[in-house]
Amino acid sequence: GIKWMSSLEAKFDDTKDKKPTAEKLERLRREKINRFRNQHKISVQGTDLPDPIATFDQLQKEYKVHPKIMENIQAAGFQVPTPIQMQAIPVMLHGRELLASAPTGSGKTLAFCIPLLTHLKQPRNKGFRALIISPTRELASQTHRELVKLAEGTGFRIHMIHKAAEAAKKFGPKSSKKF
Repeated sequence: GIKWMSSLEAKFDDTKDKKPTAEKLERLRREKINRFRNQHKISVQGTDLPDPIATFDQLQKEYKVHPKIMENIQAAGFQVPTPIQMQAIPVMLHGRELLASAPTGSGKTLAFCIPLLTHLKQPRNKGFRALIISPTRELASQTHRELVKLAEGTGFRIHMIHKAAEAAKKFGPKSSKKF
């Protein structure tokens, strides 16, 4: 229908629309984030999810990722995060649980290694502090290789254990009781 109003009411209505409310700004921000996710084919489920990152630089600014790790990311030739990295890294840095699916070669290893090292903060002489279990020796090797490159110069010791007998020799016979 037709909405009738005086010219005074029309002026008042116009000024009310020009002043953005917090609600409207939040809705616009959400729309922008959703457009970004759609553009990069990022599909998410859940509530109160952190926004995806567009650049690796955001990791240092927003999440205080160790500068040496940031150097290692650049040295490895990674310039722009892949879609899985854009969303998975912030989710894990916020301490949230994650189930992610992405094609082979899409950057999943780096997507979980960066938050892992960031949460550990710095090396400590307290035994094993993180454990990554891989279904195949090949995947374990790839993960080990990537973690070694990423952690270079940070002081973290990265080990790959594929046989219990070797682990006992390498870390001492009491290592299974100790850790």
